[in-house]
Amino acid sequence: MVHRGDSQAAMVQRRAGNPEKPGKGMNEMARATRAVAIAHLTMRRGTFLVLGVSAFLAACSSAPGMRMITPPTLPVAAQTARDAATQLEIPITDINLELITKLRDETSHMPSSLPPVAPQTAADGYTLGVGDVLQITVWDHPEFAAALGTQPAASVRASDPTNGIVVNHGGDIQFPYVGSLHVAGLRPEEVQEAVTRGLSKFFKDPQVTLRIASFRSKQVFVDGEVRTPGVVPVTDIPMTLYDAVSASGGFTATADQSHVVLVRNGTSYPINLTRLLEQGKSPSQIVLRNGDLLRVGARDDNGVFVMGEVTKPVTVLPMRSGKLTLSDALSQAGSINSMSADPRQLYVIRGSLNGSPQVFHLDAASPVSMVLANEFELQPKDIVYVDSNGLVRLSRVLSLLLPAVNAGLTGAIVTK
Repeated sequence: MVHRGDSQAAMVQRRAGNPEKPGKGMNEMARATRAVAIAHLTMRRGTFLVLGVSAFLAACSSAPGMRMITPPTLPVAAQTARDAATQLEIPITDINLELITKLRDETSHMPSSLPPVAPQTAADGYTLGVGDVLQITVWDHPEFAAALGTQPAASVRASDPTNGIVVNHGGDIQFPYVGSLHVAGLRPEEVQEAVTRGLSKFFKDPQVTLRIASFRSKQVFVDGEVRTPGVVPVTDIPMTLYDAVSASGGFTATADQSHVVLVRNGTSYPINLTRLLEQGKSPSQIVLRNGDLLRVGARDDNGVFVMGEVTKPVTVLPMRSGKLTLSDALSQAGSINSMSADPRQLYVIRGSLNGSPQVFHLDAASPVSMVLANEFELQPKDIVYVDSNGLVRLSRVLSLLLPAVNAGLTGAIVTK
């Protein structure tokens, strides 16, 4: 009697081992029948396994891994320092002429960050300070030359200090017959008049001239991407931003002229020289003052990351003017990989660090779209991502799963 729960192989085995049908031939026939039944069951299991793997591959091929999706909004989980994770909705904006015009208008109307002080003019004059070296000449009285420590020209060396009278730490100078004079904060012509009045008590109508031999009381500091960073003295001629850069040897090849920072009295003023020129403003009108710090940024600090299906994923550096378009970034990355990329899925991710991220999408399937890419300007730390096509994703999934499927089938056969 055959039980309902018995398998076909067990039933064959029971019939083959039936003592009512003895004989060597019958036993061999039973073993053969048993082998056929086991092979049939193995084939059925293999068929079910292949069908299951095929269905799994079909499901995985639609979303095999990292790729961009294009719904109206892109959900991203964001977590603050104290609060639990919250859900943000990041819109995906198509790159078109309207968007490029809007972004360009926003950039052009962005106010320049300049120090809120009136420019210094030559009429303001230079005021003396501690460390300045003065040369005071009294005509027809050569005995005063000894007070200046004048040396013969043959003995003057580059390492020798500048000849003259140094304004001491109290802001005073000492001059024969005149005594001590407080000169800090006075203009040179005012000090000249004071010396003339003092000498008039001992000499009739003295002729006095005064010049600044060395400017050492006022200085600005230039740092960053200039050829010779360091201290630049402020003279009686007002020093502009370009004067300070020129005195420091000029910009280096790695300088980003759109990221210059002027630090004055503890306040930083970012200055975009490229934008100033576009707005018709001359950077030479920016006058530096004593104690200012001018720092020129490097292009390495403002790179753009290009990744995905490009020939050479790389960090792209902006031009010397600080500008970088989407086509420039793709060109430096070796262009889009025509074998694996989906040119219709090109994205620019912006603002991932400032709390207000944006995602821009460009359908670059047509070469005409490169006109838009050539006009779309990137910003520092932008991410350019090129998605892969469906065939490449399926191929990558198969390359990952087929070894596991082959190992499973081999193990099943060995087990049986």
